Amino acid sequence: MKKIKFQFKRLTKIRQQLYTIYFAALFLPIMIIGIFLLINTYTLLSNYHRDLLEADNLRVKTILFEMTTQVYNISENLVFDANIKEILSANYTQREKLVEKAGNLTVVDNYAQNYAEIESIEIYTDNPTFTDYKQFYRADENLQNTDWYCKAISQSSVFWVPMTSRDKYGNEYWNLSLVRRLPLAEADYNAVLVIKVSDNYLRTRINSQEYAAMISVNDREVFFNSNRSEYGISQKVPIDYDKSYYQYTGKEKINGVTYFVDVSTLYLYQSDSRLYICTMNDLGYVSIKRILTICVLILAVAILIPGLIIHFFTEYFTSRVLTLRQAMHQASTEDYDIRSYIQGQDEISEAFSDLEVMVRNIKKKDAEMYEARINEAELLNEQQVMEFKMLASQINPHFLYNTLETIRMKAFAANDKEVARAIKLLGKSMRYVLENTGTSYTTLSRELEHVNVYLDIQKLRFTDKFDGITEIGEDVDPEKIYILPLLLQPVVENAILHGLEEREHGGIIKISVTKHIEEQELLCIEVSDNGCGMTEEELAQLRRNIEQKDMTRSKSIGLYNINQRIKLTYGDAFGIQVLSVPEEGTRVRLYLPVSRMAEKNSPAVCI
Repeated sequence: MKKIKFQFKRLTKIRQQLYTIYFAALFLPIMIIGIFLLINTYTLLSNYHRDLLEADNLRVKTILFEMTTQVYNISENLVFDANIKEILSANYTQREKLVEKAGNLTVVDNYAQNYAEIESIEIYTDNPTFTDYKQFYRADENLQNTDWYCKAISQSSVFWVPMTSRDKYGNEYWNLSLVRRLPLAEADYNAVLVIKVSDNYLRTRINSQEYAAMISVNDREVFFNSNRSEYGISQKVPIDYDKSYYQYTGKEKINGVTYFVDVSTLYLYQSDSRLYICTMNDLGYVSIKRILTICVLILAVAILIPGLIIHFFTEYFTSRVLTLRQAMHQASTEDYDIRSYIQGQDEISEAFSDLEVMVRNIKKKDAEMYEARINEAELLNEQQVMEFKMLASQINPHFLYNTLETIRMKAFAANDKEVARAIKLLGKSMRYVLENTGTSYTTLSRELEHVNVYLDIQKLRFTDKFDGITEIGEDVDPEKIYILPLLLQPVVENAILHGLEEREHGGIIKISVTKHIEEQELLCIEVSDNGCGMTEEELAQLRRNIEQKDMTRSKSIGLYNINQRIKLTYGDAFGIQVLSVPEEGTRVRLYLPVSRMAEKNSPAVCI
C-alpha cells in the first residue's frame, strides 16, 4: 500500500492522477470483472447446451433400447415357433407343397404388418429343396459366404449388423438388422432369421429439428444419419471402440464447423452388440459466440463512454486548477491584486483565499480524526466478535460425549440397563459420525462396526422385527481396506424402513462383503432384506432416481447421494446396483475398486 501511495505521489500532474484513477478504479476492475463474466457466461452456456445435448442423446438411446428390445422379443417368438421349424426342416420335391405350408403360416406376416418398427422379416436356409417364397429364402453360395451369415451359423446368440438394400428404383438404403440362428434339431440344414428395422420409423422417432444424430453398430458404418446422404460413412467423431463403455461430451470441429457433440454407448438387450450414438448441435456454438460478442461490445461501451467523460472532465478540471495555482502563488508573494477568476461555486472557486485553505486543512484534520475513531470502534467490535468465537469454540464434541456418558452412568446406577445400553449405542454412533464428518476415508471394519451399532439401536426400537447378519469373505481383510465413511448406514436404514416395512417379525438384514474379479478386482458390499420386494416398475423408477438428480424428489435421496459419492471418488464405472423380486426381498450392491482402497490415503476426494 505504501509503495502504491509513493508511486501515486510521483504523478505531479493532476491530469496524470485523474487518468491513473480512471485506469485503477474503472478500466481495470471492469476488465477483470468483464473477463470473469465472459468466462463464466461461456461456461454456463456451454454446460447448458451440453446438458440439452445429453438429454437428447438419452432420448435417442431410450428409443433405440425400447425398439431393439421389442424386435428381440419378436425374434424369440419366431425362433421357437414349431410351424416355422417344420417348414424349414421338410424336404420339398414339389414347390406346391412349400407354397401350401408357407402360405398357411401367418405369424410372420402378422408381426411384419402390426409392428411399424419392422421393415421386413426374412428367413434364410441352405435346404437345397427350398425355393424363395414370401419371407423364406434359399441361401445361395454368395449369401452363405457373407460375414453375417457365417457368424450367425457359428453362434447361438443374437447380434446386430447394418445391412444395405436397394429399392425397385436402384436407390440404396440402410437398415439396422437383428440376426440370429434358427436351431433345427430334426434336420441337417441351417436357418438364419433376419429382422430389419424400418429406417423411416427410426427417422420419425429420432429426428429432431435442433440436433443431428449419427448411429453405428460396433465399429461398423453409420446405419442412421439425420442427413440421408451420409449413410454408410464412419463416425465423424473419434471413438475408442476398445473401451467397454465409451462416453464423451464436448466440442469437435467437423468440416470447418464447430459442433457440440455427445457420444454414448448402448448395449443391446441379450446381445454383445453395441450401438454408438452421437448427437450433434452446430447452432449452440454460434449462439454462444453471438452472445459473447454482444457482451464484449457492452464491455467496450462501458469502458469507452466513461473514458471520454473522464477525458473531457480532466481537461476542464486541470485548466481551473492551473488558474487557482497561479492565483495562490500570486497571493503567497503578497501580491493580492488577483485578477484571475474561476467561475463556479465549488471548492476550487472558494479556494482563492489563504483562510479558506487553512479552514480546509482543519476540516481535513477533523475528518482524519473522525475516521480514526471509526476505525478504532470497528477494531474493538472485531475484537469482541473474536472473543465470542473463541468462547463458542470451547464447546466441542467431547462435551457431548461426556454428557451422554454421565447420563448413561446415572441410568446404569438406577439399574436401568436397557436405557444405559441405548445411550451407549447412541454415543458410539454419534462419535463415529462426528469424527468422520469431513474425512476422506475410514476402514471397512469401522464402517461395519458403525452399521452394527445402528442395527442394535433399531432393534431397541423394533424389538423382534428383524435380525442382522454380517458375512465377510475369507479373502477380505476389513482392517486393511479403506472406504468412504458413512456409506452403508443409509442403505441399511432404507432396507429397514422400506424393505421390512410390512413385516412384523422374522425380518433379516444381511450384509455381505466379497471380492469379484471382472475387468478389475472389485469389492462388492451387498445389503439385502427378505421384505416385500419391488415390482419391475418400482425397481425401474428407483434405479432412475438413483442415477438422475431431481431437486423436487423426497425419496431415494440417500441412495442417489451415495451413488454420486462413489462415482465422483472412483469413477463412473462404480456405484450402486439394486436388485429386487416381489415377495422375496431387495438387494443393494455397492461396487468399489479394490486397487484404490488398499492404501490409507486412497480416496482422493472428500465427499
